[in-house]
Amino acid sequence: MAKRDYYEVLGVSRGASADELKKAYRAKAKELHPDRNKDNPDAENQFKEVNEAYDVLKDADKKAAYDRFGHAAFDGGMGGGPRGPRPGGHPGGDFSSAFSDVFEDLFGDFMGGRGGAGGGARQRASRGSDLRYNLRVTLEEAYQGSQKSIRVPTMAACEECHGTGAEGGAEPVTCPTCSGMGKVRAQQGFFTVERTCPTCGGLGQIVKNPCKACKGAGRVEKERTLSVNIPAGVETGTRIRLSGEGEAGLRGGPAGDLYIFIEVREHAIFQRDGMDLYCRVPVSFTTAALGGEVEVPTIDGGRSRVKVPAGAQSGKQMRLRSKGMPALRGGGSGDMLIELSVETPVNLSARQKELLREFESLGEDNHPEGSSFFSKVKNFWDGMKG
Repeated sequence: MAKRDYYEVLGVSRGASADELKKAYRAKAKELHPDRNKDNPDAENQFKEVNEAYDVLKDADKKAAYDRFGHAAFDGGMGGGPRGPRPGGHPGGDFSSAFSDVFEDLFGDFMGGRGGAGGGARQRASRGSDLRYNLRVTLEEAYQGSQKSIRVPTMAACEECHGTGAEGGAEPVTCPTCSGMGKVRAQQGFFTVERTCPTCGGLGQIVKNPCKACKGAGRVEKERTLSVNIPAGVETGTRIRLSGEGEAGLRGGPAGDLYIFIEVREHAIFQRDGMDLYCRVPVSFTTAALGGEVEVPTIDGGRSRVKVPAGAQSGKQMRLRSKGMPALRGGGSGDMLIELSVETPVNLSARQKELLREFESLGEDNHPEGSSFFSKVKNFWDGMKG
C-alpha cells in the first residue's frame, strides 16, 4: 500500500511554517494517541504515521529532501540523500524526540511539562511557592473572631527590576543554547536524553545585564506585615488561605498562596470539645449536701447562676444552652457543660472534726452510693468464698 503524503497526514499545506507543522502535529497526535482511542484498532498505526510524517518535516534537511524527491528520498536509492528507514518503517529521524513533544502535551499539565508553544514562557514566569504560617490564638479570640497582624519572611518581587531580573526592568532574552525551551537533547546510541539546559537552568531565557539589587533572580528576601482576619469559631487545625500572599513568582510569575494554620491555646477555665465547652466547678460539701447556687463564668465574659440540687455528687453535669463556641460558618452555638466537683474540707478545727464524726455515726442512709458499692463488694467476697 502506497504511503500517504506527509503533508496530507498532518493536514497542512506544503508551504506550512515550522510552527504550523508543530501545531498540526500535536493536534493530530493528541487526537490519535492510542490511550485515547482504545476502541479504534487503527489508532496505533495512524499515530505512528503522524509521528513519522512530523519526524521528517520538522527537520530542515529531511524536509528539503522530501519536498524534492518525496518518499523516494528515504528508500535508500537516492545516493547521498538521508539515511534509509529504521526497522519498523520509521525514517532515520528521532522518533523519541517527536514522541516527547506529544507526551508533554498530553501529560504536561499534571507533571509540570512545558506543553504547547507557550511552554517556555510558563517556565520563565513560574509560580511562586506556597507558604505556611502557624498562628496561635486564645480561646476568647476563637470565640469572638479577631484581626491579627503577622510578620511573614518571604521572597518578594524586586522593586528595582519589577521582577524581571534584568537591570532597569528590561526583558530577558531567549536562551541561545536551548532556543527558549529550557531543555536540551542529546543522542546516546538509540536513545535521546533530555536534560535541563545548563545555560539558563531550565528558564528558557537569560539576563544579559542582571539587576544589581536581586542579582538577576527577580526576587529579594523581605519580611512583610499582613493583617489576618480570624473568623469566630476557628479551632486547632483550621486553615486560612490568603491567595497571592506567598512567595513571588520567578521573573514576573504569579505569587504563591499563604496558608495560615490555627492553633487555639489551652484555657485556664474552659476545655473545648468541638462546639461545646466544659467547666469544672468546685462546690462545698455543705452546698452539695443541702443544695444551693454557684456562679460560673461564660466564655463571652458574662456570669451565670447555676442551681445545685441537694445531694449532688461529684461528676454531676448541668447544661447551659448556647453558651459554647459558635459554628465556624454560622449556624448556632454549642453548649456549656458544668461539671460539679464536691470539695472535701481541709484544715478542720477540733469542733468541726467532732461534728463530722457525729454526722458519720447517723447511719448509712446518708451515703446511698457508698452503701450500694460496699454491698456489692460484700456479695463479691461471699461469692469468692463459695
